[in-house]
Amino acid sequence: MRIGVLTGGGDVPGLNPAIQAITRQATRLGWDVVGIRRGWLGLLDFDLDDPVTSAENWLMPLTPKSVRAIDRVGGTLLQTSRINPDIMADRTAHVLAVLEHLEIDALIPIGGVDTLAYAAHLSDQGVRLNTVPKTMDNDVFGTDYCIGFSTAITRSVDAINALRTPTGSHERVGIVELFGRKSGETALMSGYLADADRVLIAEVPFDMEVLAEKLEADRIDNPSRYAMAVVSEGARIKGCDTVEYGEVDASGQRRLGGIGDAISEEFKRLTGTGVISQRLAYVMRSGTPDALDTMAARSFGAMAVQLLDEGKHGLMMAIRDGTYESVSGHICVEGERRVDVDALYDAQQYRPRIQHIDGRPMFLG
Repeated sequence: MRIGVLTGGGDVPGLNPAIQAITRQATRLGWDVVGIRRGWLGLLDFDLDDPVTSAENWLMPLTPKSVRAIDRVGGTLLQTSRINPDIMADRTAHVLAVLEHLEIDALIPIGGVDTLAYAAHLSDQGVRLNTVPKTMDNDVFGTDYCIGFSTAITRSVDAINALRTPTGSHERVGIVELFGRKSGETALMSGYLADADRVLIAEVPFDMEVLAEKLEADRIDNPSRYAMAVVSEGARIKGCDTVEYGEVDASGQRRLGGIGDAISEEFKRLTGTGVISQRLAYVMRSGTPDALDTMAARSFGAMAVQLLDEGKHGLMMAIRDGTYESVSGHICVEGERRVDVDALYDAQQYRPRIQHIDGRPMFLG
């Protein structure tokens, strides 16, 4: 058996432990493992007319020795890329031909919704594969947890609390913008754990004047005369679109980012109070994974191989109700994972509000 491994979409801490676990588990079974570099691009741009050069550019043999220490660093040994799903669908025949040429018997793609959606499409074409969900937004439908989420929360909470120092010293309001295009779970949980005064999530548009009034009151009520707000990059003022910039990227989307600065300018205009605005951006996905992400990554990776060995494929690794499970690989496109606003958020006060904890998953989302 020869299996291929790839990582697609944005990098997160935990990808390397997953690659390591896949390699070790497969090697114990006597299988060969080949890493496909730069996600789906490694298959899309593989030139069958020049396979030797393409193999040098796009493939990486994986052995227990070569992955021995990769869990000690963040990111992905295999690199990654974002690819427009429509382009991938149009070139499926080429991808299938490349897999046949490389004699890859099964694939283990690791990625977010777009990466896993194309994997589901390949599964429909007869490719044996099992998938591993990763995204620091924790927004893959069908699993309670994705690799990268815990570390992103940890990084964010540390940064929010560190920013209290300059914000309090200058008696200002701190606005911290986090990643989260469609799902506000990262901002919600980071703000909840950092005990931020207000949290704005992608699911609920906010009134700027109401927000300014509440944040200024928070600042005045604090003996240290400062307040902290956490904002999803996908949050939007009522009646306005999200803040986008730049050209459309390879996945067909424009970049989000800047809502924190927009709020800061409006807040200063409305209240006259100074603001410290900070966009954490890639800091959230930097560095080594924490213990939870390392555990989830290794477990997902090993389980994906174990299921292939049992003849089971077309599956996505998942954690549901606190238990590792395998679910249909198509489940990622059957719905959207978003914040349960009624259960977890006060849309009037712009704050986390956990209505009922008993029976909810560990991260509450």
